[in-house]
Amino acid sequence: MKIIISCAITGSIHTPSMSPHLPFTGADIAAQAVGAAQAGAAILHLHARDPENGRPSADPAHWRGFLPDISRQSDAVINMTTGGSAVMTLEQRLAAPEVFAPEMCSLNMGTMNFALYPMAMRPRDWRFDWEEPFLRGSDDLVFKNTPRDIEAVLTRMGAKGARFEFECYDISHLYMLRHFMDRGLIEGAPFLQFVMGVLGGIAAEPEHLVHLHQTAQKLFPDHHWSVLAAGRRQMEFAAIAAAMGGHVRVGLEDNLYLGRGVLARSNAEQVEKVRGIVEALGREVATPDEARAMLGLKGRQVFA
Repeated sequence: MKIIISCAITGSIHTPSMSPHLPFTGADIAAQAVGAAQAGAAILHLHARDPENGRPSADPAHWRGFLPDISRQSDAVINMTTGGSAVMTLEQRLAAPEVFAPEMCSLNMGTMNFALYPMAMRPRDWRFDWEEPFLRGSDDLVFKNTPRDIEAVLTRMGAKGARFEFECYDISHLYMLRHFMDRGLIEGAPFLQFVMGVLGGIAAEPEHLVHLHQTAQKLFPDHHWSVLAAGRRQMEFAAIAAAMGGHVRVGLEDNLYLGRGVLARSNAEQVEKVRGIVEALGREVATPDEARAMLGLKGRQVFA
């Protein structure tokens, strides 16, 4: 089976001050997304930012600042977040996906602590005044994804034909997914994204990945699985996942570096690196249309 490379272009975790290469304007998000697709990413996992202040945004107008350009210049799968930011309400998080009705959405499978405050420990010049207090305040931040929230996303986005990247930050999230499959709210082979290395979720350790994989095999006889490791172990875990037969996700949302002490200048650089790793392991990289066929997506869209 060919390997799907996903790329998370920008997100709510890292702030613009942490890297001058993190995109937050619509034009930069579009350019980096198209570059990542050209480098080999079949799926583009997307968040929006307010171009004036870099804050994570749920405003459909901010999404419109880059979605049309990406969809016109690339045939990659558009995967819109329904996680948004841990400080957004569910209605805010669904505002743009319900407007654009993409072929894929992310869906977080459980409520959890989402502790980002260690990022604020190192002295730096903050670009925007919200960044440092936001990170420091995450020692009291709960990322709310209750069963009611999950059902709402499944029902509302499923009605628009979306398939899901089920983001599983711990073993319990796999059992929650099984629960919703047993209730008949999820059909077909699920696409699991094992999210490792976030403080509050499962740590990025090889034995934990083996446990996640074995549990998924027990719970879901037919499924696709992928791995992302937040931070410095990103490429290491991409290599492990590829060797185990899984798919991979990279991108500046999850890790700002290309190697030890070397900032990635673009998302495309990370895609190029991981593509080299997986091809060296003897695996072929899936095209967007091959990914669509594997995951049962409704097909490419060009957004206006």
